[in-house]
Amino acid sequence: MPLDFTPHDYQREVIDWITSQRRCAVWAPMGGGKSVSTLAALEALSVVEDIYPVLVLAPLRVAKTTWPDEVRKWSFSQHLKVSVVAGSAKQREAALRAKADIYAMNYDNLVWLRETLGDDWPFRTVVADEFTRLKSFRLRQGGARAAALAKVAHSHVERFIGLTGTPAPNGVKDLWGQTYFLDKGERLGRTFSAFEQRWFYKGYDGYSLQPYEHTQREIEDKLRDICLTVNGLPVDEPIVAHQWVDLPPKARAVYDDMETEMYAELEAEGVEAANAAVRTQKCLQLANGAIYLQDSREWEEVHKAKLEALESVIEEANGAPVLVAYNFKHDLERLLRHFKQARHLDADPQTIREWNAGKIPILLAHPASAGHGLNLADGGNILAFFGVNWNLEEHMQIIERIGPMRQKQAGYDRPVMIYPILARDTVDEMVMERLSSKRSVQEILLEALKRRKQ
Repeated sequence: MPLDFTPHDYQREVIDWITSQRRCAVWAPMGGGKSVSTLAALEALSVVEDIYPVLVLAPLRVAKTTWPDEVRKWSFSQHLKVSVVAGSAKQREAALRAKADIYAMNYDNLVWLRETLGDDWPFRTVVADEFTRLKSFRLRQGGARAAALAKVAHSHVERFIGLTGTPAPNGVKDLWGQTYFLDKGERLGRTFSAFEQRWFYKGYDGYSLQPYEHTQREIEDKLRDICLTVNGLPVDEPIVAHQWVDLPPKARAVYDDMETEMYAELEAEGVEAANAAVRTQKCLQLANGAIYLQDSREWEEVHKAKLEALESVIEEANGAPVLVAYNFKHDLERLLRHFKQARHLDADPQTIREWNAGKIPILLAHPASAGHGLNLADGGNILAFFGVNWNLEEHMQIIERIGPMRQKQAGYDRPVMIYPILARDTVDEMVMERLSSKRSVQEILLEALKRRKQ
């Protein structure tokens, strides 16, 4: 059943900002309500002008799941039709032909979209989620995707909305390409060269460009009327933003077989058995993307859906350190292999010191290893759960390592962001029910077994 939307004060600020601007950007962390606030603003605008159809650009996973899910989630937006432009060329063409209010597409298909539509561009409004994906734009050379969009951004698009967590993770040089889509170079210079010459000087090596002391302040002042930085997010309780993934078809088939076996074992042994949670472990492994082979320490990877979702979380963090909780040893091995900059929280005290000094961009920790008294708040305020388990105490314990109280004790007035990465229609959902409701494992599994029989 769709939920009613009652915006927080900071979300009202975003809605008012978008409705009052024809071209603007919103800077807020993932989980800060950018998507729902944007939808609310679009619906408000639709009462007074024709803003649909809307093209939403986002990373593939976000385009395929997050935006369609967000539209269905709220009562005010459930009447909107979403068409996901993804897949093969044939599937993308069919999605473009489908009648919809919102067309969600990943950035990688921008060149294809321009070639397919030509000058027959139907989208009155463009929402660029993870706006930093357009930072590569230049009038000459630059990124092909950004260049394809730039050809229509000012001639065919009436409203342009950029959404991002941190707009300039690698310095203010990233801002010119994004801002061009808002003002065509009016504020930061008509060309990237003019932008560089005004606000940067050559470093000691004679090649690299360094900002002047006044550069960041002046650029922020220039952009103040078109870029909103969201403040006022709750700091007393963590902000939880579930990141849902869908298992690929082959992985889904393997998972379904494993889940059938799990239920058969539960039914045979009794849900009240002390080892009921143990019977779910293979399904939890598969939900994460790998499984141990029979009676072996060797494991086999089944899918990368959660790795890709974690990539999005890290990209949205835009350089801010991320603490990642994992569940199984093969999770750790896969994470270290996939994210070369990641470090494991081991017994070496130096690891904690370097994390708290901001020297570790991704810290991988098992909740059981994040013991009482361990303080990781100086290192960051973002925690992603790559996998979840039934242990409520461990779950709460690792959150507390960077939690609101720890942040305040360390002198920070910043929200704590929690991103559980969950596989849809898997045991992950039951585990989250346990963690959020504090109901017993047996009670939740018994209910699931009854639903399955029905």
